[in-house]
Amino acid sequence: MKTVVCYGDSNTWGADPSSADRFAHDVRWTAVLARELGGHYRVVEEGLNGRTTVVDDINEPNRNGYKQLIPVLESQQPIDLIVIMLGTNDLKARHNRAAADIGQSVSLLANTARSTLFGPQQTRPKVLILCPPPIATLTDLDGMFAGALEKSLEMPRYYELAARWSESDFLNTGDYIHSSNADGIHFDQNQLEPLGKAVAAKVKKIFEK
Repeated sequence: MKTVVCYGDSNTWGADPSSADRFAHDVRWTAVLARELGGHYRVVEEGLNGRTTVVDDINEPNRNGYKQLIPVLESQQPIDLIVIMLGTNDLKARHNRAAADIGQSVSLLANTARSTLFGPQQTRPKVLILCPPPIATLTDLDGMFAGALEKSLEMPRYYELAARWSESDFLNTGDYIHSSNADGIHFDQNQLEPLGKAVAAKVKKIFEK
């Protein structure tokens, strides 16, 4: 059985943009991924609200994805594939980060994951980088994410570069889904099925190599 760890933020956790609730486990994109992959895969959902790539957030402590990465992966080993979808929270205005900086941070995460021996029989795990879709219409989060739309549109280019730099695989989720106009950053329920299926198709191709 192959183990796939999905390392992300609130969109991996399952945040519902229309409420303060969390989507039911069986409708989250990680659950769709597990169904599409079938019984020979174990999908681990490792999402945390507010998680950044490498940034210490002064308003939301303990959200630095780089600091948490090794302990999370070590706890789930052996791991065949790590799916990383982070960067949306880096777009918060208080972090003042360019899309290129965020992409480079994602590359650091991928290289760090690939440098471990947490794969089967102490091998190096594979990594799949997912670029989040662009920011949509911001409502109550407009101040927090001021200027984020323009940066989010640049992110696919830099995430693809990040995948190349870290010898990882890459998927632009914006080719398959869009962010919700309810808050601008999360995914509506009708986007979870196509996302899970797109990631599953990519994962199967990775293991066919």
